[in-house]
Amino acid sequence: MTDDINSRIAARVRELRAVRNLSLDALAAKSDVSRSMLSLIERGESSPTAMVLEKVATGLGVALASLFEDSAAPANPVSRKEDHVPWKDPETGYVRRNISPPNFPSPLQIVDVMLPAGARVAYESSARDVSIHQQIWVQEGSIEVTYGKVTQKLNEDDCFAMQLDEQMVFRNRTRKPARYIVVIANERSRAGRK
Repeated sequence: MTDDINSRIAARVRELRAVRNLSLDALAAKSDVSRSMLSLIERGESSPTAMVLEKVATGLGVALASLFEDSAAPANPVSRKEDHVPWKDPETGYVRRNISPPNFPSPLQIVDVMLPAGARVAYESSARDVSIHQQIWVQEGSIEVTYGKVTQKLNEDDCFAMQLDEQMVFRNRTRKPARYIVVIANERSRAGRK
């Protein structure tokens, strides 16, 4: 399963980089990820962390969820359980699954996330060519979300809205896993977007 998801990420990063006409060096400069690491990711020879993938997504001007889409899947308005391939962060053990139908033209993406007990995941989001908004809806347990300098404690059924333009940290300080849904809305960039 890990090879399958790494192959999916590899194909997606290659595709998004080609659409944006970026060389590996240009993407390295935009993402603050080394050229060699990008090359390993694009060949499916690396299991990058969530933080590295977020930097790549930022460099490509997309939401992190976009890197997990199956480029080869036909556009379909229905997403089936077998389409929801899990990805596990090798550093923290957090698991995410894209729930939205792959390649279906929509400004929304839905992601299901399981954050293990005691886990902490940090993203260094910065300005993109597209405005990305997301909402976090806690399904089980509780988490802390630090957005910029403000920390929100979210319990079951709480929802928090934000724009992806500042650093974010997700933390589960409890002894039980927490599960939350992320709904992401993308606005078209000024330069156009695939």
